[in-house]
Amino acid sequence: MEAIVQPTAAIWKVLETVCDPEVPVLTIVDLGIVRDVQISEKGAVVTITPTYSSCPAMDVIRIQIKMALAEAGIKDVEIKQVLSPAWTTDWMSEEGKKKLNAYGIAPPQYKVKDNTTVEDTHPPCPQCKSADTRLVSEFGSTACKALFQCNDCLEPFDYFKCH
Repeated sequence: MEAIVQPTAAIWKVLETVCDPEVPVLTIVDLGIVRDVQISEKGAVVTITPTYSSCPAMDVIRIQIKMALAEAGIKDVEIKQVLSPAWTTDWMSEEGKKKLNAYGIAPPQYKVKDNTTVEDTHPPCPQCKSADTRLVSEFGSTACKALFQCNDCLEPFDYFKCH
């Protein structure tokens, strides 16, 4: 007997195939920007939160969501964007962080200091894993990343900033 797939589960499955246009190794589900999926009388409602309020990729992401769902036979789709609560790197999946590292982008790093979780400002090199790295620029290839360089292997790399 075949399991019955709930409508929202089917939509989530499709969303897991939609890649972020700026970091194509991550899906929008890995990134954590998909907040909710609901079915209404008018169709599917997908709620998303941008990584930054003026993220230029959001228009492309909305189009990609509608196209992916249309290809899956789900044509009546409303995309709602919410800014509150603000997106945080805590919403990224552990799998997504592993994908970033394998792709050569250091994932967000945290450490505990005085019982408070804070960002570790010197992420390890995703190439050689050395902890001896230095900040080159607060902004990398996109606003959500910083540019670092490894002092051991000398490779530059992006770091996905915590926020």
